[in-house]
Amino acid sequence: MEERLQKFMARCGVASRRHCEQLIADGQVKVNGRVVTEPGTRIRPGKDVVVVNGRLLRQPKKKVYYMLYKPRGYLSAVADPAGRKLVTDLLPDVKQRIYPVGRLDYDSEGLLLLTNDGALTRALTHPSSKVSKTYRVRVQGIPSWRSLEQLAQGIELADGLTAPATVGLIDVLNGNALLEITIHEGRNRQVRRMCEAIGHPVLRLKRIRFGPLNLGKMKAGEFRELKNHEIRALLAAARLL
Repeated sequence: MEERLQKFMARCGVASRRHCEQLIADGQVKVNGRVVTEPGTRIRPGKDVVVVNGRLLRQPKKKVYYMLYKPRGYLSAVADPAGRKLVTDLLPDVKQRIYPVGRLDYDSEGLLLLTNDGALTRALTHPSSKVSKTYRVRVQGIPSWRSLEQLAQGIELADGLTAPATVGLIDVLNGNALLEITIHEGRNRQVRRMCEAIGHPVLRLKRIRFGPLNLGKMKAGEFRELKNHEIRALLAAARLL
């Protein structure tokens, strides 16, 4: 079955379709040894030889997408020299080699996406993506309204001012507040550092939403494959559609 060249390139993880179109127009793509400059050129994946900047593209393996409720005490990685438990240990029957998209701290829990779709991973984790992530955060003490406004407007951290966030006070239990915080950045331990900056360290942190995905009623350690409409929504959020 034939396929448009830029779509095949995007499936192989070269870049977004729009960027692939530009690579074709710039003369950086060869099909069967011939430079092709016309986006929309149709090829036969698996039969035609496509080379981008000297790199031979191979027919990608089946892409899979899983949503996991990461428990606390697991590392968002596929290997660890210290021998700590890994999120991939929770998906032992998945045959494909999958990778977590972004990170959740070792002591954090909640929604984690795992996939072998390299293009989607790069798009979702790139600073320009601005895909929203929502967290339920139990903090020590009860922040003042002024402190919550600071979180929402932007907090000065060691690596610069944070972007505006959506912040709400959900509940108070035993003198500690439960906050819901939505951010559009992906800095290391960002939510924890934001809360520390206003003098209310995090006691427990759970991610409940990632872009169009919602953790729902999943329990710690559970995982499932994404549905087709969820995959399309993710691709749209990453501007890959």
